[in-house]
Amino acid sequence: MSGIRRAVAAAMARDLPAFVLPGPSVARAMGLDLSGSHLRLVGTPRHANLLIVVGPLPPGLRDAAAVTYAQIPRPRAILALGAGDIAPLPDADVSAPLTQAGLHSGLADLRRVIAAGAFRADSGEFNAPALEVRVEYTCPMHPEIVRDAPGDCPKCGMTLVPRETASDGHGGHGGHDMPPEDRSNPADHAHAGHAEDAGGAGAYTCPMHPEVISDTPGKCPKCGMNLVKAEEVESHGPGHGHGHGGHGDHGKQQDHSGHSKAAIDGIEPHFMSMVEMTKDQPRSSDGLQMDWIKVPFGPFFPGLPAGLRLTLTLDGDTVAASDATSLVGATDLMDGPQMRVADFVERLATMMPLSPVSYRALACAAIEVAAGVEPDHDARRGRAAAVERERIASHLNWLAEFGLQSGFLWLAARAGALQLAVQGADVAGIATQAGAIRRLSRRVQAAPLMRMRLRRIARIGKDAPASGPVDRARGGGSDARTGDPTLKDLGFEMRVRNGGDALARLRLRCDEIAQSLDVIAAAGRIAVPQVPDVDRVSGEGEARIETPRGTASLRVKLANGKVVEADLDTPTDVNIALVETVTAQRELGDALSAVASLDLSPWEVRG
Repeated sequence: MSGIRRAVAAAMARDLPAFVLPGPSVARAMGLDLSGSHLRLVGTPRHANLLIVVGPLPPGLRDAAAVTYAQIPRPRAILALGAGDIAPLPDADVSAPLTQAGLHSGLADLRRVIAAGAFRADSGEFNAPALEVRVEYTCPMHPEIVRDAPGDCPKCGMTLVPRETASDGHGGHGGHDMPPEDRSNPADHAHAGHAEDAGGAGAYTCPMHPEVISDTPGKCPKCGMNLVKAEEVESHGPGHGHGHGGHGDHGKQQDHSGHSKAAIDGIEPHFMSMVEMTKDQPRSSDGLQMDWIKVPFGPFFPGLPAGLRLTLTLDGDTVAASDATSLVGATDLMDGPQMRVADFVERLATMMPLSPVSYRALACAAIEVAAGVEPDHDARRGRAAAVERERIASHLNWLAEFGLQSGFLWLAARAGALQLAVQGADVAGIATQAGAIRRLSRRVQAAPLMRMRLRRIARIGKDAPASGPVDRARGGGSDARTGDPTLKDLGFEMRVRNGGDALARLRLRCDEIAQSLDVIAAAGRIAVPQVPDVDRVSGEGEARIETPRGTASLRVKLANGKVVEADLDTPTDVNIALVETVTAQRELGDALSAVASLDLSPWEVRG
């Protein structure tokens, strides 16, 4: 490279705009401080030149990850941190362990790779499998008719037309499905005889092009639709069955009421107005009838849970319907007919990257019940404090993501930094950060703009099933910690908030952060749950724990010291059903905030 190119390449290597998969929230939960690594995190792959893959990618996210990489402008690179196999993504340019030290060493190696290859001529083509297109055939009038080969529509006889569609079956150029309803009415049929005037009794015409007249059956030379008898042509649609628009009065056309109106230059006499096109469409809450469109968000949309695909049906800028789906996939709790207890506990904790300590504690508790083992007093207090530490970190993580989505960048930065400072700290370290955490909590709750944005948004009534802070933010609810004697000794009392809206949920999480700080101080120690010794023990046990998102329960069966059966219920399985409720008839921005306020974890979805 020339001197100028070397200088430019070095500058590119220093400034690394990065897009993180599955998302920054997962990276923080795994202890990675991306903001302190001289990276510029961006919210869209089009603004990045580096893709960072954090941890193993679930199979359900791999195609979406490949599409994300395909959108990154070249030159581009991949840094994989403890990711293993990342296909169908190309091989990582640099791989490193999933640690902060691994991040720093990986970035150092990557900067050298980028500087050396910034102006390489063969920058490499990449085609994401999900973006590969195939040709299918559909009917312009009945888009629900889709065939793999040319032919005729079985409903109207029109020649099927080709369109390109993604290899996963989601068409990019197809029209919106419309129900095959009979749209005729008496007023339409009042005009059905006029086409006969143009061609005489027994003539054949095209429903879409009534100017095409034939004495014998056949196909329309313009669109390929089967010609039908003129007297059978309905008077609605593009043709209206009006012949050439004259009906004995040239230069004018008749409307459905029988009155004539002047033809408009530049518009075909049989032009279908938007009123006619939408007359059978669903009616909006404001009385208008519009074409509804489906818009997908995720699974890597900033501010929404990583791994969640949210599909909103938009009526203008209002949400008419919604669907939330986890693309992470429900991983089997067991990797075989039986598992060693230690392997099972580790597997469950790894499956839940946003709250691994809570699920480790849950697995240990269920196994202890099955084996009849009772942990000692200090172990119970240390375990309770470990779960409360994770609750603080999880709620701060949620505040960071919520601040990012809502445009409160100061909240995103501050909450993210405090989360990283807390989640691995001991009692003394948490005490050091307690003052800053409480100040942030007070600032968030006192912010006038926050109150204006969230009050009365995503309100949930008491009759809808809910779990965790979502449940307790509507004036009541339950908490699995209530019946725990260890937590009672540590001064725990269930916190509730009234309102049931997004603001109440935010305030309740702030309350729980403050209470968790007090519980940890009272416990005096933090101990990650240890796997009990249950060699050759058989039995069944069930345990419940209050995770940061709500109550999770686990049932296990032991046989000769091995786990042979397991069944898990999670809070996200309950709360994800609320997406439809909190988004209905909301403007788009409010709907996204509503979904974020639920604090869903796609890794917890078991259905």
